[in-house]
Amino acid sequence: MTRRGRFVFIGVPLILLAALLLSLSGFFNAPAKAAESASELSPTPTVTVTVQPGESLWAIAAAVAPERDPRDVVADIVQLNNLEAARVVPGQALFIPAE
Repeated sequence: MTRRGRFVFIGVPLILLAALLLSLSGFFNAPAKAAESASELSPTPTVTVTVQPGESLWAIAAAVAPERDPRDVVADIVQLNNLEAARVVPGQALFIPAE
């Protein structure tokens, strides 16, 4: 058998097996885990704020949680409202974590 034939006969299956094992290890070691039941879920307490003209997420974050780092509050607001960017428009209603 030629060198190329040995590679095709042995090497390709080994590469495919390695790729399969890596995929399965990523699947089984995934850090996220869904709750076992609805009773384990705890909703985030929120308040609704309407954006006023000239307001930014930074200003809203500083006003609603002056004791916290505004960067963390802005990140929470962006995640909670599924915002693409940290831009808001006047009249937009935002859910703000009430912690």
